[in-house]
Amino acid sequence: MKIVHFADLHLGVENYGRADPATGLSSRLGDFLRSFDELVDYALAEKVDLVLFCGDAYKTREPGQTPQREFARRVNRLASGGVPVFLLTGNHDVPNATWRATATEIFDTLAIKNVHVASRPDVFKIDTAAGPLQVAALPWLRRSALLRREDAKNLTLEEVNQRLQETLTQAVADLASRLDPALPAVLTAHVWVTGARVGSEGLMAIGQEPTLLLSNIALPAFDYCALGHLHKHQVLAENPPVVYSGSLERVDFGEENDEKGFCVVDIESDPATGKRSTSFQFRPVSARRFLTIKASPAADDLDPTATVLEAVAAAGEKVRDAIVRLQITLPAEMAGQLRDGEIREALKEAHTFSIARELVREARSRLGSRAAEEITPLEALQAYLETQQVSPERQQVLMEYGRKLIEGEEETTA
Repeated sequence: MKIVHFADLHLGVENYGRADPATGLSSRLGDFLRSFDELVDYALAEKVDLVLFCGDAYKTREPGQTPQREFARRVNRLASGGVPVFLLTGNHDVPNATWRATATEIFDTLAIKNVHVASRPDVFKIDTAAGPLQVAALPWLRRSALLRREDAKNLTLEEVNQRLQETLTQAVADLASRLDPALPAVLTAHVWVTGARVGSEGLMAIGQEPTLLLSNIALPAFDYCALGHLHKHQVLAENPPVVYSGSLERVDFGEENDEKGFCVVDIESDPATGKRSTSFQFRPVSARRFLTIKASPAADDLDPTATVLEAVAAAGEKVRDAIVRLQITLPAEMAGQLRDGEIREALKEAHTFSIARELVREARSRLGSRAAEEITPLEALQAYLETQQVSPERQQVLMEYGRKLIEGEEETTA
């Protein structure tokens, strides 16, 4: 049995994009759809038995019509091509109001053949070309569902998260207890598992949302645990495999060095023993490249622009069609020496680019333990004379002249 596992599509993200002259749509929408198309093409060509989506179809809880249309087109390609699709509800798919529909609920409402939607914990038995498969679903848990209960009133944030963690843990255990051990089973969950590394979600504060312990996920009842929510592909356990597929496309520079793609899972049964084994591989897609270029002209650089251009040239072909940010660090007094036109021309092959300058201001000189602006003119003169090793007698004469000049006294003659 072959399964494709992916998550965190986030259609509707348009940052770092530009308008497509042919459609008027953001070029970033095209990026995300092309990555999705690679997955769909692979699933149809390989005749996989199930495509498993682990939540967050769109950027927002109330997506626009165009992202919804494009998502539905690709789901329909899979379903009409004989590939069942399982859609799990993620946090970006859940509306703020409790009784409002989720972003993917329309597929369930229309009862589209070969498309299954999970918006609450449950076990689904899906008939595939390779036989029946059990999918234990743990969608994003709404905090409001707990807070409405009488016994949850007046709880602190830490107590609420602890209660949510207990609820999630019990939900996974309940799902596992309902499985038929004779049939292959996959857990699909949109959740933060303790110990997982964060990608662009670094802005999310740990403690602001519930987490699950890995030991409460990696249960022997599951042949594979497919996770969504974190954008970085990572394997948390091997037996059973507990895997974040990561997002299909880079969202921001926090994911610059992350490879993007989906997981292909094979669950094999041994007819002689009845035991099952699971293997999986990560399959990259051609996600849009993000590229950071750094240039730091020195204070004595006679042509800081040339130094910046050399840094851009060193990136070579990586600049072409990439989303580039150029970070220039240089002394403040050299800022006016940069020739912006030449720098922009050097970046013209990028998909989009931004240029940020960090101006470094020279530190004030210090006299002894204090900065120059912290002492009086006479103290400065005294310090200077001492550093020049002027004799005490000569210092006394010069200090007196200095005092008269500073205080504006006039010489009188007899």
